[in-house]
Amino acid sequence: MDDLGAQLRQARLEAGVTLASIAARTCYSASHLSNVEAGRRTATPDIVLAYARALGEADVRRRDLLAAATIGPIAANDLIRNGFTAALAGHRDGVDHWRDRVDQYGRDYMELGADSLQIRLANDLVVMQQQLDSPIMWATAARALTTYGKTTKDPTEAIGWYDTTRVGADRSDDLAVRVWVRGRAAIALAYEGAALPVAQRYADEAIGLSDRPSLGQVQALMARAHIAAGRGDTAAAIAADEDAQRVFERTASPDGEISDAAVPAWRMATFRSMLYARLGLIQRGEQAQIDADRLRPASLTRFATHIELHRALMMAKAGDGPSGLAHARRAWAALPTNRRSQTLGLVLREVERAAGQRR
Repeated sequence: MDDLGAQLRQARLEAGVTLASIAARTCYSASHLSNVEAGRRTATPDIVLAYARALGEADVRRRDLLAAATIGPIAANDLIRNGFTAALAGHRDGVDHWRDRVDQYGRDYMELGADSLQIRLANDLVVMQQQLDSPIMWATAARALTTYGKTTKDPTEAIGWYDTTRVGADRSDDLAVRVWVRGRAAIALAYEGAALPVAQRYADEAIGLSDRPSLGQVQALMARAHIAAGRGDTAAAIAADEDAQRVFERTASPDGEISDAAVPAWRMATFRSMLYARLGLIQRGEQAQIDADRLRPASLTRFATHIELHRALMMAKAGDGPSGLAHARRAWAALPTNRRSQTLGLVLREVERAAGQRR
């Protein structure tokens, strides 16, 4: 597949399907899809899957190849089969069903990690795409897509999903969801130190949409703090953290709530622990780490490793690179392989860079 856009166009023409028909199945306009077919825009996985559905049974082999070309390790045949089976059966699950499913994904993300969710969530998204006939369903799908973006291995791919999520959330007309998906995407990227200009854009959009205190606003403000830290602006980072703290005091999730959609006190402390480790401010960092360890539910062992990596980063920033690096590698090795995540890997590499700079 040297030119995926051209392949999409060829498959569409052979099946006798119009661009308008494909556009109706996505968040994108016919003109955008025309640019995809011409190679001027990227053929993202959601676009390819929309083409796959629209082609019907016209060319099974080509349809499967197109899907496989973009969704990589996910079983393309299973995704397409599940989507078509649901469509042919005419069965439509209610909004409450999908809300419950997405809520469960939020809990599973926190306790199990992203890798274990990817195939299950992708299957549900294929079916859900056929039922986006109300603002509530768009809001639910936007939350699911945000979680799906976190299951990807490449920040560039995640950004593609976050961009799709923003468009879907806007179709929901739910202001809280529109703010939340942007704030969640912003802190996801900023915490990892990835694509800071994009994280800045998401954070600014979230804050610009509404001045009403919300969890989305908290995450957007914390993203701003991490972005400032990444740029070496300590004063701006502390100011953004203090703004986030004020909003958090009004919107905090209950301490026992375990969900990617929630920000209880232990999770806020985890955000702040990484921030102050990055800044090399030991007293603030240590307090955040104590709070995170004291308040975090015992089942969330992966997040305990986050804190140990933050401690390692503070050691390296304080000038003891060898000890920091050794501490980070011990924490990484102690976590079972199936509990590791891309985010933890990125934090480990940040420790390695900090330790190298201090040698």
